[in-house]
Amino acid sequence: MCTDTIKDDKNLFFQKNGVKLLKFRIFEQYNDKLVHCFTTRIGGVSTGECESLNLGFKRRDSRENVIENYKRVCSALDINIEDIVLSDQVHDKKIKTVYESDRGKGILKNSDIIGVDGLITNKKNIALVTFYADCVPVYIFDTGKTAIGLAHSGWKGTLKEIAREMVEKMHAEYGSRPSDMKAVIGPSIGKCCFEVGDEVVDAFLTGIPWSKSFISKNDGEKWKIDLKAVVKKTLMNSGVLEENIEVSNICTKCCKSIFFSYRGDEGKTGSLAAIMQLK
Repeated sequence: MCTDTIKDDKNLFFQKNGVKLLKFRIFEQYNDKLVHCFTTRIGGVSTGECESLNLGFKRRDSRENVIENYKRVCSALDINIEDIVLSDQVHDKKIKTVYESDRGKGILKNSDIIGVDGLITNKKNIALVTFYADCVPVYIFDTGKTAIGLAHSGWKGTLKEIAREMVEKMHAEYGSRPSDMKAVIGPSIGKCCFEVGDEVVDAFLTGIPWSKSFISKNDGEKWKIDLKAVVKKTLMNSGVLEENIEVSNICTKCCKSIFFSYRGDEGKTGSLAAIMQLK
């Protein structure tokens, strides 16, 4: 049943100076190495449909508001806004390797990061940022080579198995082993609310036939797909151990008073952000 409450002891909300953020238990033991969060819509200065902690420059919001929201999030996480690197998402599977020279791109200076739905780095003090309003955030921390990755996995990215792409890219760039990876599949639209038409179902059954297990339809209802389960299976097929994958049970549409939701807000909404940085 869809409710607007959250019952998930894996998720750790915290609030600082009015900014409400979410952390994940699987990463908590690495606090000496890793900064991470998933933002909520609470604690910013944006108004209207983007109220209040909108972090997307492509939404109906002023640049001044978004910059102030970033300053508040950075203060809550104790990171520097100058170290942030933003993605430029197009619902594909391109992953970019991020270096020190990329700091500030997309927020404080012009960016050549174009058509990118995932970011990876092994450099310290670079804050990777990807954006969401129902799509699936995928976090990876390689505990062996000390590298991180974030991927925006909407239904198109999930179909293209962007999670696998990130695992393989980290292996190619850093020698990362999937068995050393800790992963989080963050808050996103749940199977309870992700209704799709025949064309989307056909695309999944053709592109990744095993996804059939995560697609269902009750009498008189539309098809529903469990995107989080598909992403989890993709990670496992890529060699990430099941016990090293944490899946949030939060549905952003059900909980649209706390999270921006494209479907829940009927397209008039702001952007949430996944943020990761190596210390």
